[in-house]
Order: sequence, then C-alpha cells, then structure tokens
Amino acid sequence: MTQLYAIVARDHPNMMPTRMKHLKEHLAHTEAGMDRLAVAGPLRDNEGQISGSMLVVRAESIADARALLEGDPYFQAGIWADIQISEFNAAAGSWVGGKNW
Repeated sequence: MTQLYAIVARDHPNMMPTRMKHLKEHLAHTEAGMDRLAVAGPLRDNEGQISGSMLVVRAESIADARALLEGDPYFQAGIWADIQISEFNAAAGSWVGGKNW
C-alpha cells in the first residue's frame, strides 16, 4: 500500500553552480516521476537563496521513497548534505480539502 513520505534534503554550502549544471536532468527526472509526487520544490534560506529541496512522494516504504530520491541527478551529483525522510499524513489544509477528522 502506498503512503505519503515527506523528504527534506538540505544542500551542502555553495551548491548553486552544481544545481544549475544538473537542472535540466533534475527536471526531467521530476517530470518522469510526476505520478508519485504530491508536491516538490526548492527550499530557500533567509536571504532567498536555494538551500535544499522538499518533496512529498507516494511510496511503498521509506526505502522506496529513498530509492526515488537516489535516482535524482541532484542526489547523484552530491548536492544534498542531509536527507530526512518521514512518513507523512496529510491531515488538514487546502491541499487535502479541509480536514480529515
């Protein structure tokens, strides 16, 4: 059974040139996995600079969610210093149509 998993991947310092070098391949990877993405996008620091990525994905397990992430050219380029993956329950908000209780 698929579950939602939240992934927060924080960049190593000064990764913008590497991000730009691999952007086309990263976006192609993202488009290829759209059926498994609930939401995805860059994180920004207090100065507005990209500092990481956040995704909510549909996966069978944490290992499956990690495998999806490891297929990303950004992962393969070593952009992310820290990756946290947690099961996620979308309980309330406009994206879930209100609340689920």
